[in-house]
Amino acid sequence: MKIKKVTKAVFPVAGLGTRFLPATKSIPKEIMTLVDRPLIQYAIDEARAAGIKEFIFVTSRGKGALEDYFDHAPELEASLRRSGKDQLLEILKDTNMDSGAIAYVRQHKALGLGHAVWCARRLIGDEPFAVMLPDDVIAAEKPCLQQMVEAYAQTGGNMVAAMEVSPEKASSYGMLDIAEDMGSIVRAKGMVEKPKREDAPSNLAVIGRYILTPNVLNNLNRMKQGAGGEIQLTDAIAEEIDGGDSVYGFRFRGQRYDCGSKAGFLQATVAFGLAREELREEFSQYLNDMVAQQKAAQ
Repeated sequence: MKIKKVTKAVFPVAGLGTRFLPATKSIPKEIMTLVDRPLIQYAIDEARAAGIKEFIFVTSRGKGALEDYFDHAPELEASLRRSGKDQLLEILKDTNMDSGAIAYVRQHKALGLGHAVWCARRLIGDEPFAVMLPDDVIAAEKPCLQQMVEAYAQTGGNMVAAMEVSPEKASSYGMLDIAEDMGSIVRAKGMVEKPKREDAPSNLAVIGRYILTPNVLNNLNRMKQGAGGEIQLTDAIAEEIDGGDSVYGFRFRGQRYDCGSKAGFLQATVAFGLAREELREEFSQYLNDMVAQQKAAQ
């Protein structure tokens, strides 16, 4: 059977971002900047590299600035053009979306990630689709979703990005129960959402990249509450295993940063700042000086 290409991606961005208050009182978390680009831009660039053509945002009230970010800015562009700032004009091009390439749907109640994906069901239709959580920023030589799309072309079914975590962190993730370990790809026989440390079936955690079949939407139609009283996406994916469809975990190559937490956001800022050639020397010197000062003060 020919495996359909993945050309649609869902971005659940309806959350309030309360861990970043007061900043998120007026600024959607997804456009908070990591160095000089908002979190959502990293996700969009990764999706484009994977061949995504249609971008579906699941939003909520107060996300107008997020929608405006992807619109053209004629006055700004004209000003840059008059000033001969061609390099900045090129940077702006990556932030623009063609008409019809991007769509927005509202999640009126915060009922969980599974519910957010379900809200996009009519735009997804009967096609495989990706789900990307902008909070998870992944530094990789080849973008994570591109790695997954290439692996998915060989396996079909459903695929989730997976990484190893320590036992004490299992309760923060959906964890894979592994039936067969094939190296970078594992076949799952179950998924457990946020288990207790002693109940985790493995050390492989699901993080914010998914390639899913439309059957998952049918499972979400039943709106079963899971961990935390929310409608969990991992529960709907796990039902595919029970129904006979394959679910795979993919060990991606790269470093994931949890930018949904303050510590993770700061760690990503340091890593991405040091990765920038024009910032590396000055920034690295500053960090070394800070460490030296702390050691001297001890």
